[in-house]
Amino acid sequence: METPTTLAGGAVLILFGGALLLWCAVELRLRHRLRRHGVAATARVVADGDPFGSDHDDTFGELDSAPLLAYTAVHASAGGGRLSGAGGRELHAVEDEGRPSESVLARPRGHTPLRRPLHLVPGTLVQVAYDPRRPRRVVLAAHEDVPTLPADLFWALLGIAALAGGLTLLGAALR
Repeated sequence: METPTTLAGGAVLILFGGALLLWCAVELRLRHRLRRHGVAATARVVADGDPFGSDHDDTFGELDSAPLLAYTAVHASAGGGRLSGAGGRELHAVEDEGRPSESVLARPRGHTPLRRPLHLVPGTLVQVAYDPRRPRRVVLAAHEDVPTLPADLFWALLGIAALAGGLTLLGAALR
């Protein structure tokens, strides 16, 4: 490889690996924070709509491996009104025990398996934790969560490998 190509390739790999490792750290911290300090709620797994508009019956709603969850979130502020939900649905604020709350549709953070786990079929009730200031930030509760360790390790190892490859290319180019 020529020196400019090696330098450019090394720089790209370093940026990619560093960004990936930063993203992994932020996601892990967010999930940990929400599980410890988030507001607990019960969510229902709802079926996804078909984004392609085809007429086939998608009885399990498995268009995305992360389930679409519907739950009621208490407002952090006193504002109410409407939110736009997933799939173009409109969500309305409701009153719950005198506190303003809203119905929310969201997908849990940190859920990246290739196939949806069998226990997360539409209609199932699961425990979640959400951020009251941003109710669409939600994670499955620790006892409900499918193991995320394999996916977390994959992304971290990919980031480390890209960073190591970039440093190796830069080292070779600067010799």
